[in-house]
Amino acid sequence: MKKFVLGLLIAATLVSAVYGQRAAKSSATLKVGATVVPHAELLNLVKADLAKQGITLQVVEYQDYVQPNEALVSGDLDANYFQHLPYLQSNERWNNALATAFGVHVEPLGLYSAKLKKIGDLKNGAVIGIPNDPSNGGRALLLLQANKLITLKDGTANLSPSPRDITANPKNLQFRELEAAQLPRSLPDLDAAVINGNYALQAGFTSGQALIIEGADSPYVNYVVVRKGSENDPRILALKKALLTTKVKNYIKKKWGGANAELSVIAAF
Repeated sequence: MKKFVLGLLIAATLVSAVYGQRAAKSSATLKVGATVVPHAELLNLVKADLAKQGITLQVVEYQDYVQPNEALVSGDLDANYFQHLPYLQSNERWNNALATAFGVHVEPLGLYSAKLKKIGDLKNGAVIGIPNDPSNGGRALLLLQANKLITLKDGTANLSPSPRDITANPKNLQFRELEAAQLPRSLPDLDAAVINGNYALQAGFTSGQALIIEGADSPYVNYVVVRKGSENDPRILALKKALLTTKVKNYIKKKWGGANAELSVIAAF
């Protein structure tokens, strides 16, 4: 009788343990902040893949670059996916609290215009919009320098130059520094603007419409970022496995690669 009761207790304990594991697995959530295109779109693409592993992926969409990092630092998010390393490092508090978990893709930066058809139409004194954060503003100036529109004091050694670092400006270009998300909407008031890839895509631009654009050698990989110490969180590793797949790579190429994949969203895996 005692053996029978003991057996029942052991069986009940095992059932409880298995049920508990299943419940924990089914209740695992991962809250990731992202800009709408292409980041949130790619995350939503792998939602079902993570669900099969018992992870509920919650995608929180943002329209700017500041809030996703602030929310991650404060603990409102488990991760975010929208930025490159120079941007993360441009803010000391973010850089001290956050870390890159893995890179996914590169978005070429381009110069777009609602008024001009080709770069040769750029007139003397033209007003150019650039992002107002140091990393993306500097990246914009480096693009202009690469196309011989300006010369910067330190050449390409400084990844975050400002308009104050311009030493030669043959066309006397005027620069208006605006929040990156505002640049597409500001095009009617500008001659042209250097726009980040995600905002260009969201505004409906294609790479072929850019007057000039970064090449395939761009070092600005977009990362999934977490709080320091969470790089090996099982949920983050599962997200990495889900995003760095042929499925996602082919989706990127089909939707944004076109005939000139080096001029659109570039898979980094």
